[in-house]
Amino acid sequence: MSVWSEVGDRVFVRRYAFYDQNIGAILGDDGVLIVDTRISHRQADEILADLPALTPLPVRAVVNTHGHNDHAFGNHRFRPAPIWGHARCARMITQTGQAQIAKVSAAIPEIAADLAEIVLDPPDRTFDGDAEAVDFDAGGRPIELRFIGRGHTDNDILVLVPDADVMFAGDLVENGAPPFFGDGYPMEWPGTVERLVDLVTGAVVPGHGDVGDRAFAVRSMVEIRTIAELATLVHEGRLPMSEAVVRTPYPADTATEPLERALAQLRGQLD
Repeated sequence: MSVWSEVGDRVFVRRYAFYDQNIGAILGDDGVLIVDTRISHRQADEILADLPALTPLPVRAVVNTHGHNDHAFGNHRFRPAPIWGHARCARMITQTGQAQIAKVSAAIPEIAADLAEIVLDPPDRTFDGDAEAVDFDAGGRPIELRFIGRGHTDNDILVLVPDADVMFAGDLVENGAPPFFGDGYPMEWPGTVERLVDLVTGAVVPGHGDVGDRAFAVRSMVEIRTIAELATLVHEGRLPMSEAVVRTPYPADTATEPLERALAQLRGQLD
């Protein structure tokens, strides 16, 4: 059974077994800010059921680090709290939400009934732009939301808690398993994580896996950069795809997708 772990002053993380996912709870003077809401109403209800063990304070706001199902499809359970995210996060949920549900239902049929109950509820407090930050107050605490470039998706944001030296990084970095590249921008991702590294002042909470630090973020950057470099060699005809797969930092069964996605970007096939 996971418990809430304090990773900075009044900043907590609870690690859920499904997808080995991290959920954040940032305590202010009069309420809680929740970072990400899991994949379904049932899983969101688990967060709400676990909160009283941490604090009696109500949820005052929610942030989605990006628009993938496991980070945003529990949103509706947290209303009427405002939900923050990038404008493209809201669009991703609106435009691809049903397709995401169908894909996960087919892959994990044992949760299909839970997924069928989802009410898609995208962020209603959004910001846009290719290099933008939003500052707001979470119960007496300054919180920064930053979009620093495309990577895992086109709408990943960081949640920074400056007075606690904590960064919630979403799936721009993952710990213990290769990141998902299916909606990613591998040729831009290394630069995005490099900018992430420059912002690290303490704990780095990935979307999945152990909480890390700056060294962990640097390792993630190097791994993703390796994908971009190998894909460039393949694209230029200087390395066969079979050799590139062997040379990736990821297990063989997960190595092909990142390279294929990077090649698609190099060929101009991604938006």
